[in-house]
Amino acid sequence: MSGNTLGTLFTVTTFGESHGPAIGCIVDGCPPGMSLCEADIQADLDRRKPGQSRHTTQRREPDTVEILSGVFEGRTTGTPIGL
Repeated sequence: MSGNTLGTLFTVTTFGESHGPAIGCIVDGCPPGMSLCEADIQADLDRRKPGQSRHTTQRREPDTVEILSGVFEGRTTGTPIGL
């Protein structure tokens, strides 16, 4: 799939497919020391839940974010962030 990376200095690359086991992204270019936790991102994912607005999806699947890399003890490390 083309076009799955956005940005130049700060990039976001997505991976996975809608009905696959998972979808995710890699965020690169984030400086070290920024506060970041799953709850910061989960609030935006929750906006996609059915019934939030007429523009949300009708599917009923759990969307739960998990930070896999790039964050240690609630602070970014300066390495790519895997979600």
